[in-house]
Amino acid sequence: MDTDRRLLIVEDDASFARALGKSFERRGYDVRQCQRIEDLETLLGGFAPHYAVIDLKLASGSGLECVKVLHARDPDMKIVVLTGFASIATAVEAIKLGACHYLAKPSNTDDIEAAFRRAEGDASVELSSRPTSIKNLEWEHIHEALVDTEFNISETARRLGMHRRTLARKLAKIRMK
Repeated sequence: MDTDRRLLIVEDDASFARALGKSFERRGYDVRQCQRIEDLETLLGGFAPHYAVIDLKLASGSGLECVKVLHARDPDMKIVVLTGFASIATAVEAIKLGACHYLAKPSNTDDIEAAFRRAEGDASVELSSRPTSIKNLEWEHIHEALVDTEFNISETARRLGMHRRTLARKLAKIRMK
């Protein structure tokens, strides 16, 4: 198997990780998976990936920590962050930490491979003339605070100056959409 087609998937949704892994294997990738940040170092001891797909919100913490570890290990690795909780703040941090792309779920194998191929930015991308809505700005601010507190709801609510239950209701509404 081509050594340049080694792929690491860090995803805590086992069924999604399995389906994504099988899809990449059919395309000729040597795929390894882990679900927890704590398992990353052990896996990397015997496997040197050229590509990585990292879920932003893992049960064991932030996928941004994985991006940091992987980029420090190999600055040339193509890292794509997948998330169902997209925000400008986390996209910026992912890129600053070494990811080449940041994709919102649902994304498929084609989207991820395209992101691997387009590691450089595109200055010709069309600028949106529509301003960001208040709801989106609020969500981005909440999500940035969540990331800063490592997804600790009580601490996030304190930093935002709101009651914990109010924050929990806002997060539940976002998840329901």
